[in-house]
Amino acid sequence: MTTQTDHVEISMLISRFFRALDERKFEGDWARSYFTDDVRTVTPIGSSDGIEAMEDTEEALGRYARTQHIASDVLVDVEPVPGRAGASWNALMTHVHHDTTLQRRGKDANPLFTVGGHYEAELRRTDQGWRISRMSVRAVWTTGEPPVLPPEIRPTPVA
Repeated sequence: MTTQTDHVEISMLISRFFRALDERKFEGDWARSYFTDDVRTVTPIGSSDGIEAMEDTEEALGRYARTQHIASDVLVDVEPVPGRAGASWNALMTHVHHDTTLQRRGKDANPLFTVGGHYEAELRRTDQGWRISRMSVRAVWTTGEPPVLPPEIRPTPVA
């Protein structure tokens, strides 16, 4: 049974995480404000395990000049096991390409790469509050071109 307090705390965690991405707030142990040490993430460009892997977030967002992540329709289900919850939400993720990317692609290049997606997460209550322990994002649709990725990264096609 989800309490109103749990729903608000988890929704605020998601909102703060998305805001940190867009404001590029990656100082110190920034990831520990949102994730457990054993977090597992699955995204269209791959999966990762452990809080240290979250450091790749800064590099991934650096492929763009700016971003805006919007979460909506957050659904929270606190599990019967105390201190555990699940959450899902829709997301609109807009990425603005660097001028150098646009110059390489030509004068008609689309400056935006936009993704409509769906997030699923498992959360645990820690001494510091709710933290995400598992998170996956599934792209539902895209417009524009993604950035040029390093050869070792193979994006998962949109279903």
